[in-house]
Amino acid sequence: MEKHTKNTAILLMHCPDQKGLVAAVTDFLQNNNGNVLSLDQHVDRQADQFFMRVEWQLDDFAIPKDKIDDFFGTLIGRKFGMKWQLHFSNRTPRMALFVSKMSHCFYDILQRYNSGEWNVEIPLIISNHDNLKYIADPFNIPFHVFPITKENKAEQEAAEIALLRKHEIDFVVLARYMQILSDDFVDQFPNQIINIHHSFLPAFKGARPYHSAYKRGVKIIGATSHYVTADLDEGPIIAQDVASVSHKDDIHDLVRKGKDVEKVVLSQAIWLQLQRKVLPYANRTVVFD
Repeated sequence: MEKHTKNTAILLMHCPDQKGLVAAVTDFLQNNNGNVLSLDQHVDRQADQFFMRVEWQLDDFAIPKDKIDDFFGTLIGRKFGMKWQLHFSNRTPRMALFVSKMSHCFYDILQRYNSGEWNVEIPLIISNHDNLKYIADPFNIPFHVFPITKENKAEQEAAEIALLRKHEIDFVVLARYMQILSDDFVDQFPNQIINIHHSFLPAFKGARPYHSAYKRGVKIIGATSHYVTADLDEGPIIAQDVASVSHKDDIHDLVRKGKDVEKVVLSQAIWLQLQRKVLPYANRTVVFD
């Protein structure tokens, strides 16, 4: 797989909107010999919040990597009441996959990973069934099966959390994982669990949404990828897309087109996560260019 070679730092930040924010951040970087590669900002007028993403070259940067967070917090962050995240491009993110029996998103993710399209490590896969283990085996990724019942759910989730912590997982992707995570599980990974579902929700809930949509004669179908919260399928949205359908499409066409959109939207959400371009705020996200 192709290796990532950039040596950059990325700051994601938000705070109450006020004068001098952009100047303060750029002056901080310029004064320490930082070469800015990209800068994107947004002001939410209704929330009176300022959002910013800035990436700069670390070569010749005056502040050592392990001191940047402290320096920024002392000189800029706390002064403006900011909340911020600091990331380094030469650290490869670690992603865990959760799957059940549906394979389309799972195949797509593994192919993108194997081709080197993404700078990511997948140390493990977790499932509540063993049906898709044969897909993971050629990639030499450990496949852990945790059968879930009402009686053992808490115990199994505790074991899953321990496994994720052991492998220092940065974020989790539910690639059509057909189990509802408990509130306790979700609380362990705030804005670190990415889900994909059809965009019929909440209009067409249940196990057969495409059949319900077909009966209603819908003209578009789509998919939504979002962070998981305690409110099922109502977390901050990362990416969405749609595909047109018509009266000529039968239920099999809807399912096929729906799966295609799900794959693309989930991969887009993962890409944005890996690029550190998503900044959650309240129950929404700012997705930087």
